[in-house]
Amino acid sequence: MMTFIDTHAHIYDEKFKDDIKDVLDRCHEEGVEKIYMPNIDHTSIDGMMELESRYAGRCIAMMGLHPTSVKKDFEKELYRVEEWLSKRSFAAVGEIGLDYYWDTSFAGQQQEAFRIQIEWAKRYQLPIVIHTRDSFEDSIRIVEELHDNSLKGVFHCFTGSADDAIRIREVGFYVGLGGVSTFKNAKMDTVIPEIELEQIVLETDSPYLAPVPHRGKRNEPSYVPIIAHKIAEYHKTDVKTIAEKTTSNALSLFKSF
Repeated sequence: MMTFIDTHAHIYDEKFKDDIKDVLDRCHEEGVEKIYMPNIDHTSIDGMMELESRYAGRCIAMMGLHPTSVKKDFEKELYRVEEWLSKRSFAAVGEIGLDYYWDTSFAGQQQEAFRIQIEWAKRYQLPIVIHTRDSFEDSIRIVEELHDNSLKGVFHCFTGSADDAIRIREVGFYVGLGGVSTFKNAKMDTVIPEIELEQIVLETDSPYLAPVPHRGKRNEPSYVPIIAHKIAEYHKTDVKTIAEKTTSNALSLFKSF
């Protein structure tokens, strides 16, 4: 059986509370052996940690503060993140970044929180998992400014241009491709063929952004092979190649996790 990795899924979300075992059983059936879980803020930590404890080695936690949770009191949220990073190992600092889609009132605070968490990642020698929505230029600029040989990571839910992917590649980062890759109106059919397979990892962002033919429904990690099939189609190769390369990339990104 082919092996896949979901590099980004919020499976601790309330939408999975009634059938998480079934969800993970379907993952196993589809060859999705590891699921990396990004944190949002203090409200998501307990559920994420409990799931990691129940399914050790399969559900793997990150620690970070999501940009949409950056408000006036973001220093308190960051204190919790730093406290957790100092007392145990995580796969990455994430989900961090910038989001200007809903509101730009806290854009300055988001940028400050992003910079702080990047420096923590460098201190603890962890990759970063970046959320960027309507904010790519500021996000990549900050990464370029703070980049050194120790900083690695992924721009999750990539929906940018081929030129954006090149800038990401130039700092040694990966792009996370998920359900949006299957949406006709996303026009990723002209972008993904230009992205080298060495730069791609797979993700679902569950429970959001389910791929076609499940669009509009709850997403789940067992749908990773659907995304892999679409990427194989774009690259005119076989799914086995996509599975092998993206799994290797994910393991390289997250090292020992």
